[in-house]
Amino acid sequence: MLTLREPHGVTGHIIPWNYPLQIFGRSVGAALATGNACVVKPAEDACLSLLRVAELAAEAGLPEGALNIVTGYGHEAGAALARHPGINHISFTGSPQTGKLVAQLAAENHVPVTLELGGKSPQIVFADADMDALVPVIVNGIVQNAGQTCSAGSRVLVERPLYNALLDRLASVFESLRVGPSELDLECGPLISRKQQQRVWDFVSDAQHAGISVMAQGQIVAEAPESGYYQVPMLFRDVPPAHRLAQEEVFGPLLAAMPFDSEAEAVALANGTPYGLVAGLWTRDGGRQLRLARKLRAGQVFINNYGAGGGVELPFGGTGQSGYGREKGFEALYGFTTLKTIAIQHG
Repeated sequence: MLTLREPHGVTGHIIPWNYPLQIFGRSVGAALATGNACVVKPAEDACLSLLRVAELAAEAGLPEGALNIVTGYGHEAGAALARHPGINHISFTGSPQTGKLVAQLAAENHVPVTLELGGKSPQIVFADADMDALVPVIVNGIVQNAGQTCSAGSRVLVERPLYNALLDRLASVFESLRVGPSELDLECGPLISRKQQQRVWDFVSDAQHAGISVMAQGQIVAEAPESGYYQVPMLFRDVPPAHRLAQEEVFGPLLAAMPFDSEAEAVALANGTPYGLVAGLWTRDGGRQLRLARKLRAGQVFINNYGAGGGVELPFGGTGQSGYGREKGFEALYGFTTLKTIAIQHG
C-alpha cells in the first residue's frame, strides 16, 4: 500500500486589498508548487500589483494557463469564481461575512475551501514581563499597515499590578506616533478608502458614547492632505470586554486595553471573542508560557514576541470566525493537494 499527494487541478484564489502581494505569494506559490493551475481574483481596490506579477510570470516563461488573473467586483467576479464547476479548491482571505458566502457557493460543487478571515488578537502581559522589550512590539502590532491587518494585536490584556505602568508607557509612545502620506515613511499611513475610514470613526464614536476613555492618540502631520483617509492611532483604557471595541475587528489603529487578575481570567478574556487567529503572551515564567499557550484559542501563539502571522515557514490560520485551513509552511502544500491511497495485491 502507498499514498500519493496529487494536485486538486484548478484552484481559485480570492485575494484581499491589505497585503495583495504577500497573500498572493503564500497562496498561489504553494498552489503552483504542488502542480495546480490558478485563477486569481484580486481585490478591486488593489489589483495592479497582481496584474504586473502575471505579466512578469509570462515573461519568465510560466506555462500558459498556469496563472490567470480575473479582475472585477467581489459580488460578480468573486462569486462566479467561488461557484464555478471548473474550480477544484478555493482559497479566500477576507471578512467572516464574505467568507461564509464563499464557502456556501463552493459547497454547491462540494469544493474544499481554505478560509483566512478576521481576528481580534490579544496581547497578554503578565507582571513579570520585560516591559522594555514588549512596548515597541505591542505598538507595532496595532499600527502596522494602519491597523489594517487581520492578525493585528488589537487588544492588550495586562495583569493588574503592571496595568497602569504599562499603559503610561504605551501612552507615551502613542502620543509620539505620526500619521501621514506613505512617501513620508512615518509610523502610520492612510486607510484604504473613505468607507474604511468611516468604519473606524464609527468604532471611535461608539466608544466615546459608552464613556470609554481615550488615554492617548497620535497626530496627523501638517503635510497630510485634508482629503486623505487618515486615522490617528488611539489607545483606549478600561474597555468593557463585551463592548464592540473589544469584540469586533476594527481594521484600524485602535488598541483596547483591559486588566486581569489571574491566569484563568486572562484566558477567559483572550478567548472571549468569536475569533481565534493569533495571540501574544508576555511572561518569563516557562511553565506559564506553555500552559497558557495550550489554553488559548488561536492558530498561532507568540511568546515574548509577536509576528503578526510570522514567517512563510509558520503555518497560518485560525479557528471560529477566523476561519479554517492553513496557509504557509508544509501545511499549505498539504492543503493544495488531495491524498490518494493505492492498495496493491501482489501475487
